[in-house]
Amino acid sequence: MKKALSVLLVSFMGLCATFAWAGSAREDSVARLQSSVDVLHSIMATPDKGIPEEVLSNAKCILVVPDLIKGGFIFGGKHGRGVASCRTSNGWSAPAFVSVGGGSWGLQIGVEGVDLVMLVMNEQGFQHLLSSKFQLSGEGSVAAGPVGRHASAGTDWKMNTQVLTYSRSRGAFAGITLEGAVVQQDDDSTRAIYGKHMRFRNILSGKVSTPESAEAFVKAVSTAGQQASIAEAREEKK
Repeated sequence: MKKALSVLLVSFMGLCATFAWAGSAREDSVARLQSSVDVLHSIMATPDKGIPEEVLSNAKCILVVPDLIKGGFIFGGKHGRGVASCRTSNGWSAPAFVSVGGGSWGLQIGVEGVDLVMLVMNEQGFQHLLSSKFQLSGEGSVAAGPVGRHASAGTDWKMNTQVLTYSRSRGAFAGITLEGAVVQQDDDSTRAIYGKHMRFRNILSGKVSTPESAEAFVKAVSTAGQQASIAEAREEKK
């Protein structure tokens, strides 16, 4: 009898721990979505210090990793965690949760509150991202993105670069060197938000509905892309 009660008690404690973990993981994922929304709003609020309109309007996917250093990536060796969305024939996809680890980071030690933004710029980069494990490397794969209202005419980001990378500190964006890092699916956050495992490819290809908790993020991505496209069109008419 005592043995049976002990087994039941252990099972109950394990179940409680599972529910507690699930609740914590969901809260963390929802908070990350909101922090990513704040970063996207900052992009549009500071056009002269942000990502160029023509770069943003041509991006196939947007990845945001908020509070990179606060998350312990530099000092603790942990993964930075973020959210991604890609353009589809029906608008922007539901968010896919990502982790970013390893690589050479062009960040200064001691800087706090750094956010990372990555823009996938062409079909090759998009297909690499869909593989659910994408290692960034040189030779046209990844480059520090241009900054300002407009991209420099001398850059070749539109033709060659798969991914442009940016960091944000104190409200201003800057291109960042980020080579050798691995971008992959964050399975824990995916389960926390969607309730089960979802294939990275299915989410980013637009085959998965956006959950209510992520609607604000997708709206912010869509708004940023639309505003950038409108601004670019106006400049072309001048």
